[in-house]
Amino acid sequence: MLPIFLFVIVLTFGLGLWAQSRVKSAYNRYRQFGSSSGVTGAQAARMILQGYGIRDVEVVEGRGTLTDHYDPGHRRLVLSPENFRTSSVAALGIAAHEAGHAIQHAERYAPLQWRMAAVGITGFASQLVFWVPILGILGGLIPLQTAFLLMALGMGVLLVFQLITLPVEFDATRRAKAILTSTGMIQPGAEQQGVNHVLDAAAWTYVAAFISTFAWFLYYLLPLLMGRD
Repeated sequence: MLPIFLFVIVLTFGLGLWAQSRVKSAYNRYRQFGSSSGVTGAQAARMILQGYGIRDVEVVEGRGTLTDHYDPGHRRLVLSPENFRTSSVAALGIAAHEAGHAIQHAERYAPLQWRMAAVGITGFASQLVFWVPILGILGGLIPLQTAFLLMALGMGVLLVFQLITLPVEFDATRRAKAILTSTGMIQPGAEQQGVNHVLDAAAWTYVAAFISTFAWFLYYLLPLLMGRD
């Protein structure tokens, strides 16, 4: 099992680095590319929400870099300071993407509803896959077969959650690209290409996370199916 364990470690670590480097490279390039519309990320998000008749979602400035997200529980669209304040192509793409999630919420987009419903059990699964290796595999407090079973179950839950996440993220990206072009906030050509690069790079982080979790799921499941220690 050691060679397989090392392979999975290298695979998941490499995928993570590759995905994050793509995002940072695309973002750093297009954060310096100003949009001709001059609309800031915050303005873009508010304009999109108003255009869809969504008036109960607050657009707020968060902290850090690339911490942008939509919070369905508090009805808040949070943009990192640079994306909130600037009118770069990267800022508009990210703001529109997060607004896409708010639109999904308002339209009761099924995969988003499933993801929201799965948050509780996913949190439990995350704690499970954190503590079982410490208490069971390393500490010897749980029989090895039981530890592998618990890890397979935990990874399975996370895998399903990430599988649901993929259409949620890809749909929000599709909406963002279409809305920015149709409203004239970005122009066809270089600006549109910049938005595509930033959002496509971000989408691949979710694909990489899914592949990584799938690899760990197989690592823990296959020995159980084959009856090996």
